[in-house]
Amino acid sequence: MILQAYLEKGKIEAGLDEAGRGSLAGPVVAAAVILPEEFDLPGLRDSKKLSYRQRNKLRELIKEQAIAWAVGEASPKEIDQINISQATFLAMHRALKKIKQPAIDHLLVDGLYFKAYKKIPHHCIVKGDSKMAAIASASILAKTHRDDKMIKLAKKFTEYGWDHNVGYPTLEHRSAIERFGVTDWHRRSFKMLADK
Repeated sequence: MILQAYLEKGKIEAGLDEAGRGSLAGPVVAAAVILPEEFDLPGLRDSKKLSYRQRNKLRELIKEQAIAWAVGEASPKEIDQINISQATFLAMHRALKKIKQPAIDHLLVDGLYFKAYKKIPHHCIVKGDSKMAAIASASILAKTHRDDKMIKLAKKFTEYGWDHNVGYPTLEHRSAIERFGVTDWHRRSFKMLADK
């Protein structure tokens, strides 16, 4: 259950979350979402606790009801160059950069750390996607965007099972890497792929 719609009433707050941080392939994706203060969406929760169908249904409702939303990505190449943590912040910053209006007063970020963006005050919330509506909404938009991308890539790279494992280190995916090697979409800096 989402505990709060807003941390500070009267402030324009954007929720931020990412998807794909622990994946072996594909981009890391982040979403930023600004919700109205009286936002109430039944069924909203952390994207990991929702089915594929539930996430996609909520995605459309969030896009309809949000004041503003945007998605940003960092590529596997960028992940390899600057590391996954910095690439996650980069994806979040790219999502925020796409939101032109309204001016954001405060950022609500899922997790422990965040790299400041344009001196906007931010608040990191552990398990924020289970506590704040804006973060849960960002979680859903990031996850569905990334899943769509990996499912599309799976049509070209059929050996890896990305249409259902979306790049995560399942036994099937790891076995395919051993058999077929890595692609340009794999994160070569990850320990599991370092010698491939």
